[in-house]
Amino acid sequence: MNIIRHNPQKILSDASEFGNLVFTGGNVAEDLSQDTRGQTEQILKAIDTLLARAGTSKSRILSVNIWLTDIRNRDQMNAVWSAWVDPANLPPRATVEAKLADPRMLIEISIVAAK
Repeated sequence: MNIIRHNPQKILSDASEFGNLVFTGGNVAEDLSQDTRGQTEQILKAIDTLLARAGTSKSRILSVNIWLTDIRNRDQMNAVWSAWVDPANLPPRATVEAKLADPRMLIEISIVAAK
């Protein structure tokens, strides 16, 4: 079975496919001037694009990891998440507080999905 890597760059790829699985890297917002809500919206839009390129969608997500720089911002993130996620196909999810690579980054999300 071949591994397909999407948008390989100097140190990582945006996503990879193996068999019927799609793995995204940790997605962060492009516009880091926004609050947790705005950054979450940007990230989920990017995830939609990555999943579509791999021939799948958010209804096929198998698991999610979310890192927040301040767990007190969980409600802001959850408001955006709940509006985005497929309510008929809620994936298991872990949400933890963590220090991210850039202090302006407030959230990072990584997913695994089925094709």
